[in-house]
Amino acid sequence: MEAGKQIMWTWEIYNHSIQVSVKEIEKNKWILVTWGNYGEATTIEWIFTPYGNDATYVSITNSGFKGDGDKVVSDALDSKGGFTWVLAGLKAFLESGLTYCEDEPLSP
Repeated sequence: MEAGKQIMWTWEIYNHSIQVSVKEIEKNKWILVTWGNYGEATTIEWIFTPYGNDATYVSITNSGFKGDGDKVVSDALDSKGGFTWVLAGLKAFLESGLTYCEDEPLSP
């Protein structure tokens, strides 16, 4: 990801893709993006905080939901669940020692 670039996030299992606008990045510390997954653009902020000598605490905030109270709550809860799966997948990815390159399959 690079600040000022557009990228495509794809969830093949759900046959769903969405364009993401990368707003700002501070390497190993912070990522700020926007996307339109809930009908209107919301902002996603990822904060990476060192935890001990060999761990990182990751905080994700998705904000800017629109609509009545029920829709805002529904979209926020849906987002929370999605990012929980993303973090679980990334953790498994890191712990398994897998690497990824667009031109090559995953390898240990």
